[in-house]
Amino acid sequence: MVELKNVSVTYSSGVDALNNVSLKINDGDFAFVVGSSGAGKSTMIKLLLKEIDATSGVVTVNGYNLNKLKKRKIPEFRRTLGFVFQDFRLIPSMTVYENIAFVLRVIDAPIKYIRKRVPYVISLVGLHAKTNSYPDELSGGEKQRVAIARALVNDPQLIIADEPTGNIDPELSYEIVELLKGINDQGTTILMVTHEHDLVRHFGGRIINITEGEIVFDEVIAGTGDELLADMDTEVPTEAMAAAISDAERINDHDDEDVNTEEAINLPIENMTADDIISAIGGVPEGNSSEEPELMQKLADNIDVNITEGSPVSAAETPEELLAALTEKTEGGAE
Repeated sequence: MVELKNVSVTYSSGVDALNNVSLKINDGDFAFVVGSSGAGKSTMIKLLLKEIDATSGVVTVNGYNLNKLKKRKIPEFRRTLGFVFQDFRLIPSMTVYENIAFVLRVIDAPIKYIRKRVPYVISLVGLHAKTNSYPDELSGGEKQRVAIARALVNDPQLIIADEPTGNIDPELSYEIVELLKGINDQGTTILMVTHEHDLVRHFGGRIINITEGEIVFDEVIAGTGDELLADMDTEVPTEAMAAAISDAERINDHDDEDVNTEEAINLPIENMTADDIISAIGGVPEGNSSEEPELMQKLADNIDVNITEGSPVSAAETPEELLAALTEKTEGGAE
């Protein structure tokens, strides 16, 4: 469950990003969050991920009171979440299987679980035939499906999708939302942030509109089901999703024939950069900054890492050192 009670956020610059916002999203809900640039959508996401704290009010996510959550507990909390990025953030040197398995490897999941869970979610998003493909061999829609599988692989209670259709062709956007809807039908709470009002009108459902830091609309509306899209085979009703799950389980039982799981579990990192590893657990560093040493320490401690925006990072530590630090200092790592 997600609940904001009279939450306000004022940045040090004096900007009021959110103003006395109250919101409740129950377990199993699917909600669109819409609003113009600067309306407060990004601030809300950062609150829900415990990247920033509310100036006032109470934020509760998946049973965690984020106002009282200690820094050492942030990794544990974030493992209850899945996050889908607009720009995919896949590691180019890893296959589809390896990109997804790496998330479980970082949190020190048992090898047997990885071998069963990864093929399952790959099949669930319809990419079994692409298991051994690299990101540059995938279309934009396929990359986003991998990103969704990665968010789903740790069986989170809540998936937050930040503009998941922003970097793919318009006709594929509907397929991605249908996939998220199908996942939601199986019980996962979905919060999707988007600026694509055509998508929202087409699907309908719960719409939360943020304007100038306030919720100005929060209602359930009927979708239009645009006639223009009537002939597109994008619908994924509950029965179809159940069938997909059944197929995924069946394929999973025989998947060792298609994937060298020993190699996939022992993922090679000698050719990876620190940026690659940070990307896999939720952040893509960009550029250079005088704050690099301080940020690298945050990453090494796996505390309070900004996962919604690109962040500068030093290359002083090797990928091996950074991975070891992340997994050791969090007693099982962090997503």
